[in-house]
Order: sequence, then structure tokens, then C-alpha cells
Amino acid sequence: MAADQGVTRRVRLALLLTPPLAWLIVAYLGSLAVLLVSAFWSTDEFTGAVVRTFTGDNIMRVLTDDVFRTAALRTVGVALTVTVVCAVLAVPIALYMAKVATPRLRLMLVIAVTTPLWASYLVKAYAWRMLLSPEGPLSWATGYTPGYGLIATVITLTYLWLPYMVIPVYAAFERIPDTLADASADLGASDFATLRMVLAPLVFPGIAAGSIFTFSLSLGDYIAVTIVGGKTQLIGNIIYGQLVTANNQPLAAALSIIPLVAIVAYLLAIRRTGAMENV
Repeated sequence: MAADQGVTRRVRLALLLTPPLAWLIVAYLGSLAVLLVSAFWSTDEFTGAVVRTFTGDNIMRVLTDDVFRTAALRTVGVALTVTVVCAVLAVPIALYMAKVATPRLRLMLVIAVTTPLWASYLVKAYAWRMLLSPEGPLSWATGYTPGYGLIATVITLTYLWLPYMVIPVYAAFERIPDTLADASADLGASDFATLRMVLAPLVFPGIAAGSIFTFSLSLGDYIAVTIVGGKTQLIGNIIYGQLVTANNQPLAAALSIIPLVAIVAYLLAIRRTGAMENV
């Protein structure tokens, strides 16, 4: 009887997991496989049609072309900068929300942090384009604006992805018992020492979780840089240009390997810190 119940549970579990696993394998891993394979194809110079014959020219071009290499390094730098800025902004906000604010104020702050997620991506990006314009409100109020370029791209991406950092850091702070901070204070530690030696190690998994979102989303973004980046070229809009404007799908696929490798390397680096085990 017990054996039959065990078999029934396993069958139900298999039926429950089969659809999402099938979707993951076919739609996600399958598309990645096609991407990797198409990177070794070429295009006909006259018709622009994809020629399905094996060649390593696209990979070699990606590795040796200075434009692509510079754009790749710039993209990783922007993604890391956005991640660091989001973490610096998110920690005090999340700390105040979790440990200082009253329950009513905490609810209002959570709503304030998450509300921008409901707004259209394009609306938010174009709003920053207006703010950063040389004739925009920022220029009127302060007499200075960074204009369109790399700084504007970092500012816009930081605004877009900040909630993805605040929420996991807030959740990490909220899980920490207040008695730990009280015990640290009773032992003579200052507020800064308590934050650095007691709270920071416990909150780091939340920062790591948020950084995965901010890094990966910044790495693959190509719309914000098109709107506020001016002449700035990141790997995302270069891929878009090769795919749509130049109609060179194999080269776009080869370029797409760069952010894929970057995010895998980032995940491995985060995993080595041990933070992934506590996320």
C-alpha cells in the first residue's frame, strides 16, 4: 500500500514538473543552442540570406575587432557601475525601511519603491531624456546637465533597475533580528561597527541577489542607450544594429555570446563568494 502511494506521488510530481521543464528545455535552452549554432553561419554578400555552412569568421571578427572589444568592455563597465551605484543607494533605503520606519511609513516606502515597476519602460526612459536634455528641467534648476552620453546611460539604468536591488536588500534586513544590533551595542560597538561587522555579512546575500538582476539587465539593455546614450555604443545596440539594420543574423548571434559569457562569469564569481547558498 505504501509502495503504491509512493509511486502515485512520483507520477503526480512528474506530471507537475514535465510542462515547465519541457518549456525550459525547448524554449530557453533550445533557443540558446540555435543562437550558438547560428553564430557559425554566414550571410550571402549579395542577397543577405543566411548561408548555413560552418565558418568561424564571425567569432574571429568579434574577438579581433577593436570596435566590438571596446563596446564589450564598456558594456561590462556600465553594468558593474550601475550595480555598484544601485547597491550604494539601496542599502540605506532598505535599512531605513526595515529597521527605522514605522509600519505605516514602511508600507508607503515599499509602495514608492515598487510603483515605478508598473510604469512603461519607454515612458521612464523618455522621461529621463527630457530631464537630461540641455534645455530640460535639470538644466533650468541647477544650470548643469550631463546631457546625452555614458553618464546619462548610467543614471537612467540605475533608476530603471534600482527597485530590483532595494527589494532583496530590504528583505535581507527584515530577516535580521533586532536583538543582534542590540547585543552589538551592549558590547560597545558603534553604529558603523555594527553595520560593518554584524549586519553587512547577513545582508550580503540580498545584495548579491539584487546585483544579479541589475548586472544582467544592464548588460543586455539596448533601448536606454539608444534614447539617452547619444553616440555611446554598448554591445546591446550593436547587436540590434547588426540584426535589424545590417541584416547580419550570424554576426549578431556571435556578438550575443559576449553578454552570455559575461553573465555566466558573474554568476560563477557570486557563487564563489558563497552568497548564492543563502539567497
